[in-house]
Amino acid sequence: MRAVLHILTTIAVIGLAFWAYRENYATQQALSEADKLHQNIRAAHARLAVLKAEWAYQNRPDRLRDLAEINFERLGLLPLHPDQFGRVDEVAFPIAPLLPITNPVDVSSAADDEDPL
Repeated sequence: MRAVLHILTTIAVIGLAFWAYRENYATQQALSEADKLHQNIRAAHARLAVLKAEWAYQNRPDRLRDLAEINFERLGLLPLHPDQFGRVDEVAFPIAPLLPITNPVDVSSAADDEDPL
């Protein structure tokens, strides 16, 4: 009986060692994939920072003003002035459409059924 217990214990230890070996390599692979993802994220952040800087550079007010002046004949862009803006209460908002009636209720016959006080 003792020999069977030793054999089962040895098999269990070998099985656990095999499981630990596989888990170790699976963990190392997951960590390397996570490192690659972190590198990709860092690269994307760097590209985004460059794009934001380029956007800010391209949208400088003096540059846009010069472009508007150069292309005035074709675009007809004029500078904005404060008196060109209106108030919110002057805006004509569209009237919301009425929803269709799907389950009509006959009110006149319902009033006849009720007992007056």
